Amino acid sequence: MNTSNVSLGRFNGQSKLLVRSLLSGASGAHRALGVFHRQQRADPGLSLSNFIETLCRDEITCAPVEAQPLTVKPLVCLFPALFKQNLLSFLHLVHSILPRTAVLHLLKCLSQDPHPSPWVSTLVRQLQRHLGAHSEEPLYTPLCGQRLKELSQRLVGSGETEGWAKCFSGHTVESGSQRASGLSVLGTQRKRKSSFVTLDSDGDETGQQSKRIKVDVCGSECLDAEEQSVKEEISGRIESDAVAETPAGELQPAPDQPCDALPEHIKAAVLQIKELLESQTEWDQSSTDVFKVLNECDPGQVELLCSTLSLPDLPEHTLPKLCSSILAPSPDLSYSTAATLIKSLLLEKVLSLSEPASRCLVTAVTMLCSRCPRPMCHALIEPVLVEKSIGNPQAELLNRLIESCLDSHYRLLVLQMTFRIAWSEAVLSVIHSLLDSKPDLSEELFTQFTEQLVSQGPQFTKSVKFAKMMLTVLTKYSTYVTAAHKQSLHGCLMLNETFLKKSLQAALKRITHS
Repeated sequence: MNTSNVSLGRFNGQSKLLVRSLLSGASGAHRALGVFHRQQRADPGLSLSNFIETLCRDEITCAPVEAQPLTVKPLVCLFPALFKQNLLSFLHLVHSILPRTAVLHLLKCLSQDPHPSPWVSTLVRQLQRHLGAHSEEPLYTPLCGQRLKELSQRLVGSGETEGWAKCFSGHTVESGSQRASGLSVLGTQRKRKSSFVTLDSDGDETGQQSKRIKVDVCGSECLDAEEQSVKEEISGRIESDAVAETPAGELQPAPDQPCDALPEHIKAAVLQIKELLESQTEWDQSSTDVFKVLNECDPGQVELLCSTLSLPDLPEHTLPKLCSSILAPSPDLSYSTAATLIKSLLLEKVLSLSEPASRCLVTAVTMLCSRCPRPMCHALIEPVLVEKSIGNPQAELLNRLIESCLDSHYRLLVLQMTFRIAWSEAVLSVIHSLLDSKPDLSEELFTQFTEQLVSQGPQFTKSVKFAKMMLTVLTKYSTYVTAAHKQSLHGCLMLNETFLKKSLQAALKRITHS
């Protein structure tokens, strides 16, 4: 099962944002915490109960071998190990405000995984300990305990120089940089801490993890006394496991070193922009000039720049000033650069709306839409329409863009986007706004639209919003209606159960063909 495409559909809009954050790489837990805090500010009564309940819901899965029968597992077990690690780290940060029974139920579901990651098992037991369950069970796995025992036995009598190095020599592979002669014993040991690859219980470790081997040993000896050291070790291990466990499309730059792949002049510009965003002073012309660097970046560099600046987490009151500065330099931004910036700056904020958008957010969105309409259609409007759980706040914002920023060509583009998705009440509102704007429809496009009306109409038999949209079609677009259209629309109107049914039938009857 492809969890990215199938399992995400089980969640509502706000929960889906959390899932995407937890799938985003090594920093997924912290990104999810940031998303959750923003959602709480927008909706103080927000609860994670539905999110946890959906993760615990049973899901039928196909076995990898065709001969094996179907199996039923909790949905959370279908996600990759990195997601589970990030999820448990996130729950560890917020468990104090969650129902204890719901969290324990989720931990029980995670224990049903037939092939659990050792780190997932450790995180589960750690959280159980904080909740007062199974506190006597050690955090490490039996295999890890056996290896720790063997290591401690090897340490006995190793008081002479190079004792630690000898203990690790049977389980390590030296890098080429350590084969140089003439190095002191101390220098050799220091290099080994960062360049050895250890064969521990995960079986697929990187050199980055080996420099924490001493912390592993110390932490295992005082787990019951020092739980804080376990949390630090868990955090470090999650970051190093991310490269092996995260799909290529979901990899995110490490939070402390995202700039390493950028040229020096772009790094300098990033530092200047970061200082501007953190300052409280007014921005002058020189402040605007620094954004010219965006025209020198390729798409990958723009993504790195957005990640480094943490653009999705910027407070909304900074958006108008930032967007104005981004758009000021000439020439205009390329399509790919504008699309990346729009997605990073605005998409998450728009999807998480639970009330009408703030003045600052509306200003930023309309500003970018007026200058970059095509990137806005593809990077913001289409993803919002595809989101199944959008509501009135998102629809109101899109309607504002349709009315004030998009010309006829782009309105037609947005209308065609609605042909590829399942309609909802919010989508109906957007379609109605598009029709009211009188885009220049072709006969072919109108035929495609009527086909959608007929195919999706049965689920809106009691929807007044759908009935009003139909009335707009029959009055403002009567010249487009052919005899074939009329017959199809007649069948659709027969199913209508609203108070507008007679008005709709009368409007259809008035349409004649010469």
